[in-house]
Amino acid sequence: MTIELKESELRREPDLPRTNDGKLDYERIIETPEFKLLVKKKNRFLTPYVIAFFAIYLLLPILTGYTSILETRAIGWMTWTWVYAFGLFVMVWVFTQIYVKKARDFDKDVDQIIKKHVRD
Repeated sequence: MTIELKESELRREPDLPRTNDGKLDYERIIETPEFKLLVKKKNRFLTPYVIAFFAIYLLLPILTGYTSILETRAIGWMTWTWVYAFGLFVMVWVFTQIYVKKARDFDKDVDQIIKKHVRD
């Protein structure tokens, strides 16, 4: 049994203005200079975090597989491998919080672009 819901039932936010055929005019929005600037700004923000994440994440299997650097004891019975692995979880939480805070600014920019370029 499938339940079909109208788009308006799925969305809790007020409907955005639409074109004559009932669809949002995305093609027009993505061609605007404001949207292109937003994409560049977002990519400039994300790129260092993505590079840092993959570098730090991939360093663990390299250090544990090809060296013995992380095999020494750090705290009691725990080796540096465990400390490093736990640090990866902390890194993910920190990166997530940084992105969530920055995403609020991106959302404000998106709202301004929609208000400016979507027909009433």
